[in-house]
Amino acid sequence: MSEPKQTKRHYRPNVAAIILSSKYPHACEIFIACRNDIKDAWQFPQGGIDSNESPKEALLRELEEEIGTKEVDIVAEHPEWVSYDFPETVAPKMYPYDGQTQKYFLVRLRHDSLVNLNTQEPEFSDYKFVSYENIFHHITYFKRPIYKQVLEYFKKKGYL
Repeated sequence: MSEPKQTKRHYRPNVAAIILSSKYPHACEIFIACRNDIKDAWQFPQGGIDSNESPKEALLRELEEEIGTKEVDIVAEHPEWVSYDFPETVAPKMYPYDGQTQKYFLVRLRHDSLVNLNTQEPEFSDYKFVSYENIFHHITYFKRPIYKQVLEYFKKKGYL
């Protein structure tokens, strides 16, 4: 009996930002935003890496495109790329990709930075800052395992 044929998964290179409020390190409040295109889907800002960009360049571009500011300080970077598959309900919108492989950055908003969701192509309808303990009450289900892995790493390292 032959083994089933394995198909190679196609992942989109992506960056994601865990944004801490400007009150950090005195208070640990984490930014999440609600997507326009998926009902009640809260997540971190993220986006694809263009072929001519480094992950850090993509991070700053995506933050400006999605939340209207790149006025952040990078606190830490997750040492590994992490991947996840899109659920069946999202996969058709993301063709030809099966999921994403992401580089996570922990960043802090600068004191003078303002979040503006009314960008050229708005991706989010609302945002809020939540505690580490409450974040998983809001995050969309298919991102929870990855977020847990990354947040636990930053917590273990003493950032959260």
